[in-house]
Amino acid sequence: MAALTPISRTEPSFYVPTVAAFGAFFGIFVGAGQGSMPLGIIGGAVLMGLAAFVLTKFIPNERAARWGLTLVMAVGGFAFAGLPGVFVGAFFGWFFGFLSFWLYEGRYRAKVPPYLTPGQVFWHFAFRTICGAIFVFLITPILVVMPLSFNAEDFFTFTPEMLRFDPEGYSLKHYRDFFTNDDWQNALKNSVQIAPVATLLSVTFGTLAAIGLSQPHVPFRRAIMAILISPMIVPLIISAAGMYFFYSRIGLQGTYIGVVLAHAALGIPFVIITVTATLVGFDNSLTRAAANMGANPVTTFFRVQMPLILPGVISGGLFAFITSFDEVVVVLFVGSAGQKTLPWQMFTGLREQISPTILAVATILVAISICLLTVVELLRRRSERLRGMSPG
Repeated sequence: MAALTPISRTEPSFYVPTVAAFGAFFGIFVGAGQGSMPLGIIGGAVLMGLAAFVLTKFIPNERAARWGLTLVMAVGGFAFAGLPGVFVGAFFGWFFGFLSFWLYEGRYRAKVPPYLTPGQVFWHFAFRTICGAIFVFLITPILVVMPLSFNAEDFFTFTPEMLRFDPEGYSLKHYRDFFTNDDWQNALKNSVQIAPVATLLSVTFGTLAAIGLSQPHVPFRRAIMAILISPMIVPLIISAAGMYFFYSRIGLQGTYIGVVLAHAALGIPFVIITVTATLVGFDNSLTRAAANMGANPVTTFFRVQMPLILPGVISGGLFAFITSFDEVVVVLFVGSAGQKTLPWQMFTGLREQISPTILAVATILVAISICLLTVVELLRRRSERLRGMSPG
């Protein structure tokens, strides 16, 4: 089969403004770093638009043009920001070189249906660009926190040594402080004691509620479902205040049991939603077949139903665990000094003493959350395979 050729070369009136728009977007960050955002926007648009025109019209060799722009941008980045600027500039050079020729050669239409109008093609890529920009906006604060946790100084900002990638600017002392400081270790101990028990209660009650609400003969199913998932919808401060007044009247305010029950109430909606989603594809004829063969309801549940809905149960349990482990508002209202959890200790550290150990703890929590969410995704795929919704 012959190699695919570019669809058609586009006019400069199309690809040059598009590349300039991307240059203006990235110029926001460069200009903010240099103290002049408007200059960054204008400069990014002009320079990248000009670069796209020059590369495509005056340099016939695409590979040479892209490598040349990468080198020029790397040198410019070094002039502005030193060694870190080399990597940023090289990335920008590679990206804009690729973007310029991708648009100029018409390769952007290679993987979209040929019958789409220009407006539909534009929306096809605009939608993906907007989603990518939102993702970058959400993930950037997390990416900033991680390297700051290795700061050798007691600062919440990047030091000159860190920006130069000097090994002297990095240290594990904040992680050592977390693992050796009694306050942090007591908070970690409380979180480990509270979160698993709250998760167990959430999984137990949430699974039973989801199975019950999945039965068509249950009256007022929608109303009951709305009440059970209300802790996920109602503002957390309102739930915390309500729990405080209720627990203070029955003697659970400031106790371990009170905090566990409060976190269990927050985790139950996640279990209900995930288990209910799993039960959508459940074949009820399996339970009827088990009953016809003499199995009682308990045996049927554990031997037939539970293995099939287990991925949803575990997923809901992981979400409930994350909710309990990261929650701070409710525990401030319901707990006491004896139940100071890890997020509570982080909040106290931000309010009373600015300790970079908070960044180390935040990095650890992010790593734990990523691992748990990875497990959730794997379980979701396994659940779909068991229900025949995706190929094995």
